Amino acid sequence: MNRTKEPSFRESVDMMYSRAVAVMDLPPGLEEKIKVCNATYTVRFGVRLRGQIQTFTGYRSVHSEHMEPVKGGIRYAMGVNQDEVEALAALMTYKCALVEAPFGGSKGGLCIDPRQYDEHELELITRRFAYELAKRDLIHPSQNVPAPDMGTGEREMAWIADQYRRMNTTDINAAACVTGKPINAGGIQGRTEATGRGVQYALREFFRHEEDKAKAGLTGTLEGKRVIVQGLGNVGYHAAKFLASEDGAIVTGIIERDGALVNPDGLDVDAVHAWIAKNGGVTGFPDAKHVSEGATVLEEECDILIPAALEGVINLTNADRVKAPLIIEAANGPITSGADDVLREKGVVIIPDMYANAGGVTVSYFEWVKNLSHIRFGRMGRRQEEARHELIVSELQRLSQNLGDAWTMTPDFKAKYLKGADELELVRSGLDDTMRKAYQDMREVWHSRDDVDDLRMASYIVAITKVAASYRAKGL
Repeated sequence: MNRTKEPSFRESVDMMYSRAVAVMDLPPGLEEKIKVCNATYTVRFGVRLRGQIQTFTGYRSVHSEHMEPVKGGIRYAMGVNQDEVEALAALMTYKCALVEAPFGGSKGGLCIDPRQYDEHELELITRRFAYELAKRDLIHPSQNVPAPDMGTGEREMAWIADQYRRMNTTDINAAACVTGKPINAGGIQGRTEATGRGVQYALREFFRHEEDKAKAGLTGTLEGKRVIVQGLGNVGYHAAKFLASEDGAIVTGIIERDGALVNPDGLDVDAVHAWIAKNGGVTGFPDAKHVSEGATVLEEECDILIPAALEGVINLTNADRVKAPLIIEAANGPITSGADDVLREKGVVIIPDMYANAGGVTVSYFEWVKNLSHIRFGRMGRRQEEARHELIVSELQRLSQNLGDAWTMTPDFKAKYLKGADELELVRSGLDDTMRKAYQDMREVWHSRDDVDDLRMASYIVAITKVAASYRAKGL
């Protein structure tokens, strides 16, 4: 089948939603209410650049307000359109429900190629876009809280936060109007790495369950598993780096826009990342085979495939040739609805995007809470925790002196045990707990129901059940 006959990204999300609700007992009216997008605002604004006025088109979509504020990133890309933004907003609704972040779903986008503008020009564009959204309460600490997405990062979030603060000079919670900010502008430790770290924690949790590994034909731990990553942006880079450096996985392939790198013995993720930053692509990187048709590397032998960039990279044109037994969707919608059917029939286990890339919104939730509480995590209790530990260590040392050489502490035990948890450790702990709990909720549905044969359907059922409960509590 030709890929052009496949459903769009938005249609794919709707089809996956419909597949889940077909086995749920929801009233038809509530089923439709959860599915539809509440509102989408389209803005067209002008900015004077390079001696003339340039007009830009942006969107902010609010899918569900079963909880407020609504939450979702802002992406800068030429492919941004209303359908894509609405589909991503729907995914955010389900994602937040799945990981129990108390937000509704939203998403924003600006149709722009950020590489075509210098930093000052991007700041002017971003501030004007933020102004247009904020004056309609589409950026607001208690109503709509954006975050970074493809093409945006800490820098853009700092500009948006400052623009909101200029417009709302007496709002004490202004810093909470957006997440993903730099640390010195009210951000939180661990936010930049959060989505990639979440992918790592998701895989760790998957590998804790023998029954789940067996479905993918895998055994053992992550150590030695061959990994191919498509897209070495923020998410793909951190996921690949952590899996290789902390879990012993071997990154055998990295796919970028100008081709792919392949090395069966493993690629140095940091070296490739630095090369891309310097040269704009992977071409010319030493110590690896360069494949000009990068997409073909999606079909190479590996244990884990991580699509971490664009929608629809695995589709009806290549799904039947994908050899990976386990795919984890670090990007939003990298597998089309048609390809999803093909892969499931082949027995491929897919850890779905709704869960796999939820690390970003989870840590964004922690940042939002930090901004509203006006204190960094760990500040009140860290030293008190150290003091209590000091009492135990002192007592152990006294006992060891009495026992002599028969009983001694491990050399670095004292330093490790005394160290109170700082903000980064608390964020990682909270993220790990969130990813574990959400996966366990999904797998319970996956393994307990005969009418659920994959994790994606399980994730939708868990999320929709929670959204439905929120609407019922509101009296709907």
